[in-house]
Amino acid sequence: MNVLHVLFKVDGSEYAMPAADVVQMESFTGATPVPGAPSHVAGLVQVRGRVIPVVDARVRFGLPAGTPSLDSRVVVGQLGERTVGLLVDSAREVLKLDPRTIQPPPPMVVEGAKGFVKAVAQVGPRLVMLIDFPRVVGEEAADVDGQR
Repeated sequence: MNVLHVLFKVDGSEYAMPAADVVQMESFTGATPVPGAPSHVAGLVQVRGRVIPVVDARVRFGLPAGTPSLDSRVVVGQLGERTVGLLVDSAREVLKLDPRTIQPPPPMVVEGAKGFVKAVAQVGPRLVMLIDFPRVVGEEAADVDGQR
C-alpha cells in the first residue's frame, strides 16, 4: 500500500516524511530567538494561535544556516501531544511512495546521518531520504550506532 509523504528540500537534497505526521506547512517569515536554546532551534513561531519551537533543518543536518527566502517553509509536525516545526528550504510536493521503492540506508549513511535518515526511496531518477522526524527535531536521542 502506497503511503502519502510530504517532500521538502534542504541544501538541494530531497527529504520526505509521512504526510500523516504533518499538520500543515507555513511560509517562514522569521522566528523569535530563544536565549540558551540549542543552536539548531531557530526560535519560536506562532501558528494559528499556538506558539511552537522551530528546528532549522540545515543546522540540524550540520550545514551552515541559510538565508530564508520566499520558498522557505515550516513543516509543522505532531509528536504525540507536542507540535514542532521544521524549517526547510522549500516544500512543494506531496506524493505516494511505493514501499517496494523504499530501502534502508547504507551503513555508511546511517553513521554519518546520526540516525536522521531512516530509509531511502527511489522516485523515478531521484533519491529521496525519509527522515526520522522525532530524531531530527531532537525529541529522541540517537544511540551511538544510529539505532534506537
